[in-house]
Amino acid sequence: MTPHHSDIPSPWVKRFATLAPAEGRVLDLACGNGRHARLLAALGYHVEAVDRDPEALATLVGVERIKTRQADLEGGPWPFHADVFDAVVVTNYLYRPLLPTLLRVLAPQGVLIYETFMVGNERFGKPSNPAFLLRPGELLDLVKNKLAVVAFEQGEVAMPRQAMVQRLCAVRASGSSLVLPG
Repeated sequence: MTPHHSDIPSPWVKRFATLAPAEGRVLDLACGNGRHARLLAALGYHVEAVDRDPEALATLVGVERIKTRQADLEGGPWPFHADVFDAVVVTNYLYRPLLPTLLRVLAPQGVLIYETFMVGNERFGKPSNPAFLLRPGELLDLVKNKLAVVAFEQGEVAMPRQAMVQRLCAVRASGSSLVLPG
């Protein structure tokens, strides 16, 4: 059986995942079926996988280094009050009121890896609602003067399906130099 594209980790996440401190704590926000939680756990990270779908989270129960938490990220309270994370990973999800919170929960030298749809995606299908589409440069504006940008891309992609996306990897700088993955 060929894996569905939603089961295969994003090349963007794979490329930058190891920028987080070894064996660090990673938040996989709106994790869905856990494709990135599994990748990060396999790399030795301790992953908090949060999603509102209990069925999706159930597929992660018992996976070493993954702790699941069911939460309504849009209608309920923030589930990680005093927590800080060495990395925050978000893909195919946008809820703008949470964006400042994601920056606050990053530890020193913490890494934000974000990839989701942007304006123009409506040409290719869903999501098409502007509430779920980033504006050009929006992720850059979010981290400006707060995090050091490691990489940023925006525009049309062909894989895993044709879409308009925006991608960012940024680090909470602490005076040390970055060793970028290849």
